Amino acid sequence: MDNRTQQSADAAQTAGSTSQQANNSPISTQLEETIRAIQARLGNSPDLVVRTYDLINRSARVAAVYMTGITDRGMVEDFISHVMSFQALNDGAMLAVTPEEVHSYIKENALSIGKEKLVKDINGLLEALLSGDTVILINGLGEGVSGSTCGGEVRPVTEAGTQVAIRGSKESFTETISTNIALVRKIIKNPDLWTETMKLGDITHTDITIMYIHGVADEETIKVFKKKLQEIKVDSILESGYIEQIVEDNKYSPFPTLYNTERPDSVAGNLLDGRIAIFVDGTPFVLIAPTTFFMFFHTVEDYYQRYDISSLIRMLRFVCLIISMYGPAIFVAALNFHQEMIPTPLLINLASQREGVPFPAFVEAVMMEITFEIIREAGVRMPSPIGQTVSIIGGLVLGTAAVQAGIVSPAMVIVVSLTGISSFATPAFNMALSIRMLRFVIMGIAAFMGLYGIAIFTIMLIAHLCSLRSLGVPYMIPMGPFVPENLKDTFIRSPISFMKLRKRLQTNTGSTSASPKGASKRKSDER
Repeated sequence: MDNRTQQSADAAQTAGSTSQQANNSPISTQLEETIRAIQARLGNSPDLVVRTYDLINRSARVAAVYMTGITDRGMVEDFISHVMSFQALNDGAMLAVTPEEVHSYIKENALSIGKEKLVKDINGLLEALLSGDTVILINGLGEGVSGSTCGGEVRPVTEAGTQVAIRGSKESFTETISTNIALVRKIIKNPDLWTETMKLGDITHTDITIMYIHGVADEETIKVFKKKLQEIKVDSILESGYIEQIVEDNKYSPFPTLYNTERPDSVAGNLLDGRIAIFVDGTPFVLIAPTTFFMFFHTVEDYYQRYDISSLIRMLRFVCLIISMYGPAIFVAALNFHQEMIPTPLLINLASQREGVPFPAFVEAVMMEITFEIIREAGVRMPSPIGQTVSIIGGLVLGTAAVQAGIVSPAMVIVVSLTGISSFATPAFNMALSIRMLRFVIMGIAAFMGLYGIAIFTIMLIAHLCSLRSLGVPYMIPMGPFVPENLKDTFIRSPISFMKLRKRLQTNTGSTSASPKGASKRKSDER
């Protein structure tokens, strides 16, 4: 779905201005007029419920207004019953009451739901209703009282679907922002875990919450990020990916500068490292900032296993990174320009395999890579049981048929298959996508310039990575700039007893994030 940020500017501004003026009109003192205004603004929507009551010998008339589907029915009934308790307490004791007396009683005695607030205009009333609140309106009074009754059908906490938990918590985030925040608070039971909430999207009014540990996260980084969020002017925020694309520093870089996760323990570990978590209502994916390049190759299980096992697996991921990015390119370069690097028996074998292949090695590699990407994308988009079958059978059948038809050589099938499998070893999906895109670029360079072109492109790529920033933090830290103490948890994972200081996140102002000496902490350059 498109972001609809600047569509039909002139017409939207005129219509929006007129609508805003209408919404900001004060609440009428006549209850029936206010109800008609709400119904008209919502297009007489059938999920709008209005329940009216007469109190104290019909001298006071009130209405409870709420939207079904986004409210908790039990909380609504409890809220209304407390309002109606005014009738039970005063029935027979009074012959008449004023609207002010009813309003005062509701505010001071009858509210048990919490998060109660006053609404004084139509705009605030509509916002409360569409947020799942129940609003009490009193005839003769130009304001209402809302209580938080948000609820409705929500997805329960289940196991993460995109980040498999080999060891550790099986809980994952849901589409409800309050549930997601609670899952993190269950892990970090500390009063310094602060949250700040705002609404983004001129039409959707999506709830956004940033979370950080006060005293651990860098204050300047927090200010910079809040400023970036406040400057967002779009119609809709439907997923955390909208924010990721808007606030990233370099929008033309293929590398992601914000990390996303659906695991609460991953968010907790990064918060303890001094990072910021961004929760978006309606999505189970939480953003983490600032990030570094090496975060995308670490997993939360690295800190639950022994250090030697975790280090071995981590180094294997970096080997898979090199294979998935450079595998086909090096094969093409060696066949076209550097045959002397290939052992003679192997070179003869490769030449005999390619004897009946009509295409150059580069075209052969591109064809196989595109075919592999098509099979992978089809497997992802199809239903799970069918998708897995299609991916496996499609790969075997097409690979075998292509070799027998003489379109590609067996060696190229092996190289492309190994490259594709290696790309799955990258834990972060968005980083894996970036590597898949760069693979085609490197193959093209290798076809025209050989290994020299690959070397030149690699130098340019490293220079580009070193120039990137994530909220002011160097993307390639601890390698550029070089921070020796962070190397304990970069390519390998040292024993927990050796990692007593929090990682340094150097910013442009030179600030750092470090725990007191001797303080133990769970390390995470990416969980």
